[in-house]
Amino acid sequence: MSSVEEFRAEIRDWLREQLSGEFAELKGRGGPGREHEAFAERLAWERRMAAHGWTCVGWPQEYGGRGASTEEQIAFHEEYALADAPARVNHIGEQLLGPTLIAHGTEEQKARFLPPIVAAEELWCQGYSEPGAGSDLANVRTRAARDGDAWVVHGQKVWTSLAHEAQWCFVLARTEPGSTRHAGLSYLLVPMDGPGVEVRPIVQLTGTSEFNEVFFDGARTDAGHVVGRPGDGWRVAMATLGFERGVSTLGQQVGFRRELEALTEVARHNGALADPLVSDRLAHAWTGLATMRAHFRRGDVDPSVAKLHWSRWHRDLGELAMEVRGAASLRAEAPPYELDDWQRLFLFSRADTIYAGSDEIQRDIIAERVLGLPKEVRA
Repeated sequence: MSSVEEFRAEIRDWLREQLSGEFAELKGRGGPGREHEAFAERLAWERRMAAHGWTCVGWPQEYGGRGASTEEQIAFHEEYALADAPARVNHIGEQLLGPTLIAHGTEEQKARFLPPIVAAEELWCQGYSEPGAGSDLANVRTRAARDGDAWVVHGQKVWTSLAHEAQWCFVLARTEPGSTRHAGLSYLLVPMDGPGVEVRPIVQLTGTSEFNEVFFDGARTDAGHVVGRPGDGWRVAMATLGFERGVSTLGQQVGFRRELEALTEVARHNGALADPLVSDRLAHAWTGLATMRAHFRRGDVDPSVAKLHWSRWHRDLGELAMEVRGAASLRAEAPPYELDDWQRLFLFSRADTIYAGSDEIQRDIIAERVLGLPKEVRA
C-alpha cells in the first residue's frame, strides 16, 4: 500500500469513528448558504480535529501541520467530503492566512498566530472587498497610518465572510498617502474585538447572514502586525488569493458530485428525466464535472480558468435543479421563508460567479496575463 493510500485510509477510518459518536448529527451541516447551522458544535468538531492532528494537514510540521504532500492533501479533502463531514469553520485561517504567514510572515508573526489557527482557537476573516473595490481590489480606499507603536485603521469592508464570528481580520489598507492602484497598500492583521470595529450582517437571498459589512473607525493594531513590508501589501494579498484556490477545491468537487447524483435521482423519481432537454443538461453536467476534475488533478490549470470553470458549472447546476423540480421549486417549505436544499443551492450559487473574483475580472486576467492581449482601457 502506498503512503497516499495509507494516509487516505487513516483519515477515512478516523472520520468514520468520530462521526458516529457525539458528532454524528453534524453530518452535512453548515454548507453554502447554511453557514449559520450548528456553528458552536462545528467549532467543537474543529477542535476535536485539531486535538487529533487533522487541521492544517498541508502545513510544514515545524508549524504544526503534517507536512502532507499534494496527493495526500487531495486524499484528505476528498475523504472529508465523502464522509459528509460538517463544513469547516476555520477555512480562512487554515487555507488563506496561515499559508500566507508561512510564506511571507516574520518568525514573531508565525509564533503568535499559527498555533491558534492549528488549534482552532482563533478564527479569521478576510478584509479585502470594499464598496467600489470588490473585484477591482486595487481601488482599495481603507487607509491606515502609523501612530507610535500601532497602526490606526479607518474605512469599510464588505462581503466579509464570518466577520461576526472571527477574532482577527487580515486587512488590505492604503498606508501611503497619495498612492493609487497597486502601490502603497499594506497587509495588516487587525483584531476584531477591539474598539473602533463594527460588524453589520448582510441578509442574503437565502435569508441568512453569512457575510457582513465591517467598519473600521480608528481601530488599532500593533505596528508589528504588518505582513511583508509596508507598501508591499499587493504582492502579499495576491499570494493569499493563490492559496485560496488550492487543493481544497477537489474536495469541493466531491460535494458537487453528491449534489448532481441527488438531482439525477430527483429527475428519475419525478419523471423529469424523460424530458430530452433535461436529460441532455444532466449529461452535460456530468461531462463538465468529469472534465473539471481531470483538469484540476493535473495541477497546471491557471487559477482564473479554474475559478471560471467551477463557479459557472455550479451556478448552472442550481438553475438545472429548479427546472428538474418544476413548480415545486417555487414554493417555500414553510412560512415565512424556509427553503429546501435545492432552493438554497439555486439562490446561493448565484454568488459563485462573484465571490473570490468575479467572472468579468477573471476573463480580463486570462486575456491579459495568459493570452497576452492588450490591457483593458480604464477611464
